This record gives sequence, C-alpha cells and structure tokens, in this order.
Amino acid sequence: MPIDIDQFMCRSDNFGVLVRDRETGETALIDAPEEGPILDAVERTGWTPTMILTTHHHGDHVEANLALKNRFGLRIVGPAKEASRIPGIDETVDGGSIFKLGAREVHVLSTPGHTLGHISYHIPGAKTLFCADTLFSLGCGRPLEGDAEMMWRSLQTLAALPPETVFYCGHEYTQSNARFALTIDPENPALRERAAEVDRLREDGMPTLPSTIGSELAANPFLRPNDPAIRRRLGMEGASDVEVFAEIRRRKDRF
Repeated sequence: MPIDIDQFMCRSDNFGVLVRDRETGETALIDAPEEGPILDAVERTGWTPTMILTTHHHGDHVEANLALKNRFGLRIVGPAKEASRIPGIDETVDGGSIFKLGAREVHVLSTPGHTLGHISYHIPGAKTLFCADTLFSLGCGRPLEGDAEMMWRSLQTLAALPPETVFYCGHEYTQSNARFALTIDPENPALRERAAEVDRLREDGMPTLPSTIGSELAANPFLRPNDPAIRRRLGMEGASDVEVFAEIRRRKDRF
C-alpha cells in the first residue's frame, strides 16, 4: 500500500487516525478528537502531521484543532459548508474537490446527513476511505441535521466505491451495531460471521475497524434495504429503499 495508517483510540470511543504518504513522508490527521492520544501517536510513530482533514464540525472531531495547530503549525482542511464552525480552518473543500497528501490524490466526497456539510476523504490510489460518522461497520451515523433521504444518498455514494476499499470511521460502535443488526437480518450468514468476529476482537481488546465496503454490503443492514428478507421482516415488501432505510434507522434510534 502506498500509505501507512496508524489508528488509535481517543476519548471514550472515538478513533484517531494518522495517514502517512510512504513516498514523501507527508502525514495527515483525520479529525482531531483529543490532544493527548494524538500526541502519543505522533511520538510513537515519529510521523509529524502537516494537516488535519476535518470531516464535520462536531466537538468530538475538532476539539484538538487549535492546540495541534499551535504545536505543529499544521494546515486545517474542512468542509466549506461548515467552515464557520471548525476551529482554525485554513482551507475549505467540498464534494468533488481533489488535493494532494504527498504524492497521493485525496478525493473529497459529499456525505451529508449526520451533519449538513459532512464530507469523507477517499484516496483511490490506496483504496482507502475515511468516512467519520457517515458509515460505521454494521451501522451508519444518525442523521442529526439531515434526514433519512439525505443519509441514504450519502451511503449510496460510499457503497458505490470498489468493494475492496478499506474504510476507517469515527467511532468504535461495531459491537452494539451488530446486536441491533441481528434483530433486522438474523439469518444473514455474513452478518452472523461478522458479529462473532467482532465479539472475539472486543474480548481481546482489539479494534473492529477497519472494514471494507464489500464486507458492509454483505452484512450491514443499513446498506441492504432492498434485501427481500429484511423487507419481509419489517413488513415493507412494497416500500421504497429509502422508506425501508428510514425504518431501520428509526428502530436503531430506539434500540
């Protein structure tokens, strides 16, 4: 792989991620949830970040922006639609923007729903995606500012990426997501296998991320509202995909 990635825990359940272009050594931080663990990761890896790639404005993703900017003099990139709410932002991007991390092209995908300006960062040459709070393993973000239709469109954008795409998200939610997913799609062998794997990983104190788009297409009910078994279980055989998705999301909110 032309990039190196170091994933680590921040706060109670946030992931921090350092991404290093192997050719040039240039390093980016995906969001800035908490200064201490980020500094520990920088010291452990020896990778000094030159930029923060911000996905959205929520405090648990931007808390350490200013402290890290002051310490490293790094550049903060973030969504144009949320620029006024992102501390220290230097450069705005939106869906369709392309910029460089070292020798690697980073493509910006518009993935609103959780927030209205949420974006994801895709590095096609490394088959890697950083999607924060849009897609989780066996789940998806709650549409706090957008609605179900907006979130469904964003998930379709991510689901259309090559199935071998490896993705990193913003939180360690997979075990609870798996418990809910089994109430929606209990007979799905791919889901049952993934849920068992997740239990083993958590028992060993290991992270459940990254995952792949292909794995999620097989097991994540939020990407599968057109599946006949899910529709039968929900009694929604004649509904649209977005209606089924919205019902799954409503049930997850109450779970």
